[in-house]
Amino acid sequence: MSIAWNAFTPATALIGGAIIGAAVALFVVLNGRIAGVSGILGGLMRPKAGDISWRVAFIAGLVAAPLALFAALPEIRVDASFPTLVAAGLLVGAGTRYGGGCTSGHGVCGVSRSSPRSIAATVAFMAAGFATVFVARHLIAP
Repeated sequence: MSIAWNAFTPATALIGGAIIGAAVALFVVLNGRIAGVSGILGGLMRPKAGDISWRVAFIAGLVAAPLALFAALPEIRVDASFPTLVAAGLLVGAGTRYGGGCTSGHGVCGVSRSSPRSIAATVAFMAAGFATVFVARHLIAP
């Protein structure tokens, strides 16, 4: 394994993390809600009157922000088949429901609030990710 040092950009990562932290802090202070994407999107699946517009605006902002901020987006390359992507999506969705939230809800918002449940969930999904990469790259791949 080698490290692409020209892609090592700690300053931009730090700035991006600070922006995400400020955004979720403002979201909880101004709206009293956690900026967990699965919960916000899940609320659109079972809409309630007066609760739809902010959810649509949030999701639209997630999609539109990269398009507005960057003139040339990097090339998107997916090295997986369509059935693999569908299975992965279903597993992520099931895990999100089973874990009571997603990486943004637990990892960004919950950990910053020192929630024991979110810390445990974050440790669990990080460990699962590490194990998956190890198995895929070292045990299955040639």
